[in-house]
Amino acid sequence: GSGLGKGWPGGLTLRPQVYRSLGLNQSEIDAYFTGPAFLAWNRMGNLHGWAGPLPPSWHLKQLYLQYRIVERMRSLGMTTVLPAFAGHVPQGVLRVFPRVNATRLGGWSHFDCTYSCTYLLDPEDPMFQVIGTLFLKELIKEFGTDHIYSADTFNEMTPLSSDPAYLSRVSNAVFRSMTGADPEALWLMQGWLFQHQPDFWQPAQVQALLHGVPLGRMIVLDLFAESKPVYQWTESFYGQPFIWCMLHNFGGNHGLFGTVEAINHGPFAARRFPNSTMVGTGLVPEGIEQNDMVYELMNELGWRQEPLNLPSWVTRYAERRYGASNAAAASAWRLLLRSVYNCTGVCVNHNHSPLVRRPSLHMDTELWYNASDVYEAWRLLLSAGAELGSSPAFRYDLVDITRQAAQQLVSDYYQSIRGAFQSHALLELLTAGGVLVYDLLPELDSLLSSHSLFLLGRWLESARAVATSDQEAEQYELNARNQVTLWGPSGNILDYANKQLGGLVLDYYSVRWSLFVSALVESLNSGSPFHQDQFNQAVFQVERGFVYNKKRYPAVPAGDTLEISRKLFLKYYP
Repeated sequence: GSGLGKGWPGGLTLRPQVYRSLGLNQSEIDAYFTGPAFLAWNRMGNLHGWAGPLPPSWHLKQLYLQYRIVERMRSLGMTTVLPAFAGHVPQGVLRVFPRVNATRLGGWSHFDCTYSCTYLLDPEDPMFQVIGTLFLKELIKEFGTDHIYSADTFNEMTPLSSDPAYLSRVSNAVFRSMTGADPEALWLMQGWLFQHQPDFWQPAQVQALLHGVPLGRMIVLDLFAESKPVYQWTESFYGQPFIWCMLHNFGGNHGLFGTVEAINHGPFAARRFPNSTMVGTGLVPEGIEQNDMVYELMNELGWRQEPLNLPSWVTRYAERRYGASNAAAASAWRLLLRSVYNCTGVCVNHNHSPLVRRPSLHMDTELWYNASDVYEAWRLLLSAGAELGSSPAFRYDLVDITRQAAQQLVSDYYQSIRGAFQSHALLELLTAGGVLVYDLLPELDSLLSSHSLFLLGRWLESARAVATSDQEAEQYELNARNQVTLWGPSGNILDYANKQLGGLVLDYYSVRWSLFVSALVESLNSGSPFHQDQFNQAVFQVERGFVYNKKRYPAVPAGDTLEISRKLFLKYYP
């Protein structure tokens, strides 16, 4: 299987020394790399410069980390994957080689050319082979090789031409730059692009890109196979081997979620597909540390001959997880299995709960499951507290399910707030808004603050810990804060990587809600309409204010999880 998450950046360390050997100066290199929190998108050609530059110490520490990772993987008999050259280059390459054929790609997502529009070296330009082979030879000299290399030239970026001959030449050039350094090279490629831009990647275009490489010398990750499998409409990737991957999580968002039926049956269906070229299963989440059960299940399926009986599997899971069998806990898990973990159809899990989104009058409160199943599972799990309270995994799960119940309650209060505003009921608006802002959100924050894995302070301290100076620590902390909130200088991909953390709920989400409720109250009082645009400008100051507030958050939990959950339950259980 494949152990690399969607867009995993690995092995960036050697780029600077390759660019320096080509004649680029330090300022040109600095203008290229993003800050640490955005390097995955730098490597895939989406972004440059944002939240950077990278200090020299960063490259050095990454190099040593890479040595340790590679050594540990090989000692366990795992196959390492090294990053190859995909064609994206700093603008400085055009100064050093003025005759080189490079094209500027368009802006990515909500970024303009200030931080996006990367230069793509024409794969047919001789410099492509020079840089690509030079980079890979350096990498192999440094780390040895297991002959598998990753490169993603067009991840969420539209190629310059849809001509199949052009696309074949591109993939062939990328592959040749690998074999120039290692004749045995295998290319590992994310198959995300095919389902992300299906209008561009018609069957002819997909086949052309895949057939630019000899059959068997490319392995494609069918990256989102549990929801949008590509192998089915590409005749099993036109003969190239592929790995059936579960993506599951975007942005490291919290929120109970899973597609257990699709996971339980998908890999077996892919094996039985006519002329199937499936060679393994993989897990490629953007972020982990949420929904442990789903990863446990997916990892187990790789060893199975046929789908599992899920209700009996999850009953045993609860027992293994808590170290004791408990009827209430097992019932809670069977309820979760059939509800939050049983999303069917095309499920794309970005947490859209109003809790973690910028407030407006048009927020998404739809659920794919029955909310009462979660409330009931909460009740059952809490009732097992006396017996299982000493288990760390139980305490984590109790926070997580209480958090999920609170997230559902936020939607209910939001609907009350919106309804009261629309029917000009000031008293109801003040009541619902008051409970949300002054009780429910602070209570949720104190629940999260009772567990180390739900602390903003831990997230920020681990970013600071990589630094070798106070100045670096500040930069890394700003990277970590920006990634979970604004995601860009101006909220470009706002709340994409939202997390529910103690500290973040109180000083970010709650402050936004407070401002929203105040704006609605003001609107009713003055009889002037609520303007979303004006609110967005005001709330952006709050969001940005959080990123730069310089406040130190505790990295050590406070309070008793069981007590806080019980208190919330007595107050809020519907």
